[in-house]
Amino acid sequence: MTKLLLVRHGQTVDNVNQIMQGQTQGMLNEYGVRQAEEVAERLAGESIDAFVSSDLRRAYDTCVIIAQPHQGEVVTTPLLRERDWGDFTGLYIPDLKDKVWPANVETMGHMKDRARRFLEWVRSHYPGQVVLAVGHGIINKAIQSVYYDKPMHEVPKMTNAEIRVLEL
Repeated sequence: MTKLLLVRHGQTVDNVNQIMQGQTQGMLNEYGVRQAEEVAERLAGESIDAFVSSDLRRAYDTCVIIAQPHQGEVVTTPLLRERDWGDFTGLYIPDLKDKVWPANVETMGHMKDRARRFLEWVRSHYPGQVVLAVGHGIINKAIQSVYYDKPMHEVPKMTNAEIRVLEL
């Protein structure tokens, strides 16, 4: 059995400013770096075979910090990217209330398909191993939705630097 430690990236400048980051790179703020360091300390004694991250900077930087005590190399994959918010990307989230969603926002179906492909990729590339993967709020929710076979709205939101364990 493969054990997946699913982590959301640390807090970013845009999280604090309520900006819809989507697939922009994003940057950890000081608190986000501390969050990643705390996860690294908490997991320093754990046996982790592989470190995987979204290819977006905020997730990659979080994963690098967590991998340091293990001298782990970080592998990136676009399968873990955050939802593409299309024309909503970069906008102030409270201003989006009651707005009509643009046609170029990534669909839930596409998100769940990426989540399914990610889980299959982890199972095939890391059988029987412990894998720590750093993603984003919505893609991590989609991964859990597929894993638990539950609608997205039934999966609790992950906080920054939170860890959830899935046994594949």
